[in-house]
Amino acid sequence: MQKIDAHQHFWKFDPVRDSWITDDMAVIQRDFYPEHLAPVLSENGMDACIAVQADQSEAQTNFLIDFAKSNPFIIGVVGWVDLRADDLDGRLQHYSKHSVVKGFRHVLQAEAGEFMLGEKFMRGISMLNKYGFTYDVLIKHDQLSYAEQLVAAFPQQKFVIDHLAKPAIKAQEIKPWAQQIAAIAQHKNVYCKVSGFCTEADWRNWQPSDVKPYLDVVFQAFGTDRLMFGSDWPVNLVAGGYNKTVDCLNAYLAPFSQADQAKFWGGNAASFYNL
Repeated sequence: MQKIDAHQHFWKFDPVRDSWITDDMAVIQRDFYPEHLAPVLSENGMDACIAVQADQSEAQTNFLIDFAKSNPFIIGVVGWVDLRADDLDGRLQHYSKHSVVKGFRHVLQAEAGEFMLGEKFMRGISMLNKYGFTYDVLIKHDQLSYAEQLVAAFPQQKFVIDHLAKPAIKAQEIKPWAQQIAAIAQHKNVYCKVSGFCTEADWRNWQPSDVKPYLDVVFQAFGTDRLMFGSDWPVNLVAGGYNKTVDCLNAYLAPFSQADQAKFWGGNAASFYNL
């Protein structure tokens, strides 16, 4: 079984640009490079990873491409490009020459829900499939209804929802998130990353039992063919770290067949991102 971490980040810490990393997240107020991740992947039995943008600039995309060139375990990049730009087709053509670039993401969680349904943004999404690019949907649970409208408009486009759409695990609220996840999962072009759940829970005190109801929902909604593992490293360091995330999922998946486990830990990511 090839194990792929389908969601992690690298950055050179900038306190202004990275103001989302607040003082209560001091453990990640520093640089994170491939040499910091490699031993963590090895310790957790991971063979490879997908590096995902953490800054909305093409400079970040290029930063990740450069890391991939010198670190073979980085087998895919989800970058950023201005989907609303007039010259988008040219930018996509440019990035299509870099085989490691698999798709793009915008920090939709920081936008109003209507943003993703804007004419220019949707025009940008419509151009991704031409080049075989995927799209990572980074939203909060209260944006799911907008995201469903987006994915419904582009049935041929491959989408993946990051971090289970950030349900309110700490508050133990499961509705209407559960209903909306079930609804968006009806669109067969949509996958979901089982990632980032620890930072939606009580950072210092969460237990697998806190997370299980939410995992039950996504496994019921998407099945084992459209779910993939993502660590959300290094962000997960604020809430127990890489090992605790993996241990939680190993325990949850123990009753599943080896074939289903193999899909979750790597096969689905390889299929989705065309690795």
